[in-house]
Amino acid sequence: MVKGKKREEKEKAQDKVHEELESVKGMLARALADYDNLSKRVESEKAAWEKIAASKMVLKLLPVFDMILEAQKHLQDAGLEIVIGEFKKSLYDLGVEEIIIGVGDEFNPLEEEVTEMVAGGTENTVAEVIQTGWKIRDESFIIRPAKVKVYKVSN
Repeated sequence: MVKGKKREEKEKAQDKVHEELESVKGMLARALADYDNLSKRVESEKAAWEKIAASKMVLKLLPVFDMILEAQKHLQDAGLEIVIGEFKKSLYDLGVEEIIIGVGDEFNPLEEEVTEMVAGGTENTVAEVIQTGWKIRDESFIIRPAKVKVYKVSN
């Protein structure tokens, strides 16, 4: 009888250890999943902060770039054209791209800002691009909307 009782106690102890082991395995699995989720969230937040930092820097540099473009319109200098190309390449490397708009394109309020309504042409289309817009590539985040003149219906 005593041996049977000891065997039962031993089996109960083993069952208890087995249950605790399963419980610890479950806690470890949850902890690893939590860590994985945290790592992903930190990476996502880091990418978002990098975009914000790049956007702020680009926003400060764009007025200078606009002046270089205006100078190039008048000077038509080959060296200045190289600088413009390198500047655009640097912006692209930062994940920033120009918002491409042409005269006659339909006005897009998400990427463009109207500076003036002008008579003539097809209503609600771009009459003139005043200032180039810039955005984060592959995203809807606009750093600076393009400034445009838009046709209105003439009375």
